[in-house]
Parts: sequence; structure tokens; C-alpha cells
Amino acid sequence: MKKGIIGKKIGMTQIFDETGSVIPVTVIEAGPCAVVQKKTVETDGYDSVQLGFEDIVEKKLSKPVAGQYKKAGLSTKKYLKEFRLDTAKDMNVGDVISADVFAAGDRVDVTGISKGHGFSGVIKRWNQHRLKMTHGVGPVHREPGSMGANSDPSRIYKNKHMPGQFGNVQITVQNLNVVKVDAEKNLIAVKGAIPGAKGGIVFIRNTVKG
Repeated sequence: MKKGIIGKKIGMTQIFDETGSVIPVTVIEAGPCAVVQKKTVETDGYDSVQLGFEDIVEKKLSKPVAGQYKKAGLSTKKYLKEFRLDTAKDMNVGDVISADVFAAGDRVDVTGISKGHGFSGVIKRWNQHRLKMTHGVGPVHREPGSMGANSDPSRIYKNKHMPGQFGNVQITVQNLNVVKVDAEKNLIAVKGAIPGAKGGIVFIRNTVKG
């Protein structure tokens, strides 16, 4: 069954299982998320719901977006995301989805924006090694190196590792295991690392590889 929720990355910690083994986990504040809009096959061609997360003052939103929340009779939300869920037909505007939609043992995909590193060189961006620290190489030892022959092909091949923007892109980590769910505090602990910095917004869905 397709499930989904919006969350905020809290940080990483560790949990001990029954055998005393250490499990590295990322803690996510998942929900509560309100159903802001419902789409159906009859009106939109498919079934889905739009979920809103984290309250925000109305004056920080544009009038069309704020009007959408007024129409739904809900408080204004900072984040809005559409999910195609199997249970979308049974859900109505105003319903609340909490962290307990997932349970320990579930497999999920987590999508987030990775940390931005700005304009970076090839050593940081592509993990290349520096040039030799001997005579005739300087004065720059962290440059990309040879770009290829000048007569043939007389150009730089596509996809060559070059300096440039590093990070700040959407990344999905698939097939993570849900270790623990705290429904009272709306917390989900998943095994391993997920994209983004602390406080970053993430989208949690059940895995497509299940």
C-alpha cells in the first residue's frame, strides 16, 4: 500500500537492539500533515492528496496559496506536497496524517535536498587526487589536469569531471529500514543517513523496491 508523509530532519543518533548491537539512525519529525486538497480520477485524471506541513503566518504566503488554505478551512502551512496514495479515495480535506502511518520494520524511500557546497574544485567535487608536488607542476596543484589532446579530438569530452556547483540537489535514498516510530512525539527513526542538513524538509514514501 502506498503511504507518504512530509517530515523534517532532526539529526542522527544510535539505537541498541535486543542483542545489544548498535544501529545508526536518522530521526525525522514526521507530520502531523493535513490534507489540503484531494484529487480524483473524475476531476483530475488520477487519485492523490496534497499534504500541508508546519504552520506559518498567512502574510508570508501569496494570496492564491493562502486562499487555498482558506477554502479548505485549514491553518496556513509552510510546505505543500502532493502524494499519490492508495488510500486517497478514502481521505477527505482536513484529515490529519501522523507518523504512525509507518511502523517499525517498514521500508521507505526518503527524498531531500543535499547540503550545498557552492562552486567546488575537482578534488572536493569528484574526489580526484592532487597533482605531483614536484618541479614543473606548479603553481596550482589542485587543478583538473590534462583536458585531452589538442589536435584530436580538439574538444573536451562530455561528462568530464570539472569544477562547478557541488551539492544542493534533490536526492532520494531508497529502501531504508524504519527502526522505531514514536507516534506521541511524531518521530520516525530510519536506519542510516538521509540527504540534507539538520532542519531540512524530507518526503517519506514506502519504497518502490519492496
